[in-house]
Amino acid sequence: MRVSELVEHWARKPEAGEVIEVPVVMALDDAAKIEALAEMFAAGDSRTILRDLIHAALREVEAGFAYVPGQRVVEQDEQGDPIYEDVGLTPRFVELRKRHFARLRGEG
Repeated sequence: MRVSELVEHWARKPEAGEVIEVPVVMALDDAAKIEALAEMFAAGDSRTILRDLIHAALREVEAGFAYVPGQRVVEQDEQGDPIYEDVGLTPRFVELRKRHFARLRGEG
């Protein structure tokens, strides 16, 4: 989901998946905006607004990582052309995300 799709998303009142509570520091003006959005769309639940904003922003950040082709061919596309490993930010991000996910779940 993109940040631009959040208002429609909040109007549907979606259920949360697996969550964790973390402290957040922000500017006072941003906190006021969160509270206003919470009052408008989430029955005053600012945690829902923060969760969804962070989720959408992180997806956009991850989508913005450029594909950087390496030297090693990892597979072939439908036409038989080589697909090279990604040596950009995405592989490192995925690796770190998995490690931190396991740690936060108490698995590692």
